[in-house]
Amino acid sequence: MRVVIQRVKEAQVSISNMVVGEIGEGLVILVGFTDEDDQATTLKMAKKVSALRIFDDADGKMNLSLKDIGGEILSISQFTLYGDAKKGNRPSFTNAANFIVANELYNYFNHCLAQDYKVETGEFGAYMHVELVNDGPVTLILDSKELF
Repeated sequence: MRVVIQRVKEAQVSISNMVVGEIGEGLVILVGFTDEDDQATTLKMAKKVSALRIFDDADGKMNLSLKDIGGEILSISQFTLYGDAKKGNRPSFTNAANFIVANELYNYFNHCLAQDYKVETGEFGAYMHVELVNDGPVTLILDSKELF
């Protein structure tokens, strides 16, 4: 499982020019899965994301979590996080989880996060436009194979 986390002041996702999800201050999370991922890995990643202290405290030091600032989450499924461009110029996506497995894990990931946060989403498998105002910018990439 891979996630790209961006700290934002605000963000929204649209499908066919209609906003389907939007947040204020918080995190935009791009989420991708492989066939090796399962609910245990997904739960660990949700807990890791929730605990990250990447928001500034009163001294300007990254010391606060999403919970500390009352932040929100915009979660976007993105199978292209497992794109492999080692050979040639056209990426291969054979490492990405199949549609059914990825959709189930994506829904579970969002369910885990929604226990503590407002979570907005796009639509799994849809063509989406994501707009955001980066804060910092602060961007982190987490890979479950490196973390767990």
